[in-house]
Amino acid sequence: MIRGRFSRCSPKARNLWVPKRMDTKRSPREYPERPVVGVGAVIVDPTEEARVLLVRRGAPPLQGEWSIPGGAVELGETLRAAAEREALEETGLVVEAGEVLEVLDRVLPGGDGRIQYHYVLIDYLCRVVGGELRAGGDALEAVWAGERELAKYRLEKPAMDVIRKAFERSFF
Repeated sequence: MIRGRFSRCSPKARNLWVPKRMDTKRSPREYPERPVVGVGAVIVDPTEEARVLLVRRGAPPLQGEWSIPGGAVELGETLRAAAEREALEETGLVVEAGEVLEVLDRVLPGGDGRIQYHYVLIDYLCRVVGGELRAGGDALEAVWAGERELAKYRLEKPAMDVIRKAFERSFF
């Protein structure tokens, strides 16, 4: 039985009404009305020779591609807390978010010329303080990648730039 404001509609009207998000397979982040704030956790392993943690994305944008762990900030969440939460969800690792490495826009146009995705991203240099590596959340895989191996993961230029910056600044 339909409850709420449509429960008083005629049976015919109830059968015609479809909630806005149920009539499409789009993500609510596609074709946004305003930019989405997101964070990245650039997790560098200080015990090995220049390694960074990468995840293979299981959802758009960048579905199937390798990138830095991260995602959208939730309402009421601080930026650092969001980076730490996203790292835990996607990698199984407890991290401490340190300095901001980069603040950037990612604006991705759709095939029709409209903006399909628009993110304002804040990337943090992170260090592991616990947990065990495993892929989770919308990450299909999680791997440590050495500096010399990065080319095989075909990362986008913004990800490569922030990883290089993390390697230069990693001191812990």
